[in-house]
Amino acid sequence: MHEVKEFSSTKGLKGISDKTNEIHHGKLYTGYVNKRNEVEEKLGGLAQEDWKAANQVFSKLRGLKHEETFAANGMILHEIFYGILGGDGNPEGTKVKEAIEKEWGSWEAFVTQFSACGMVARGWAILAYDPSDKKLHIYCADAQNQGGVWGSVPLVTLDVYEHAYMIDFGADRPSYIKAFLENIDWKKVDERWERVTGNK
Repeated sequence: MHEVKEFSSTKGLKGISDKTNEIHHGKLYTGYVNKRNEVEEKLGGLAQEDWKAANQVFSKLRGLKHEETFAANGMILHEIFYGILGGDGNPEGTKVKEAIEKEWGSWEAFVTQFSACGMVARGWAILAYDPSDKKLHIYCADAQNQGGVWGSVPLVTLDVYEHAYMIDFGADRPSYIKAFLENIDWKKVDERWERVTGNK
């Protein structure tokens, strides 16, 4: 059974209101956790005839397995999203900053490209580490269960679904992305980086 996690970063962020986070965390993220639990419970309760009726056009199993990844990734990406917020956006002194500058040539180039991916994605822009090539990548996901790469580990997850910014910014997504970056606690990102790479 998955439990809803509480984060101190749902309050007091610069530019992203407590009201937005009350809805975002309290309803949307919580909804993903609850739906993941519900889907897993229903999968565990499938009857023998449901397994025999499995079909790629329509079947109870297909529906549940498809939504299992949507709910699970919705839960996971939101937990990373809230887990890295609450900082001042300053990456100085972190190992992950060094890795980012090595990959993109400069911090400014990374911010430009990450922000641009936040503009083109319909769901998420994600900074991730891929152990298959030992490199950092920025991925764009139009939905939570689309756009990722197997084995890669998300380090920074930017939610660009409208619910994340419409109350505070209306249709001004660039200002929301800027505010998000200004609220990142890069020491927390660095901890994730160290865990997945062993680079200390």
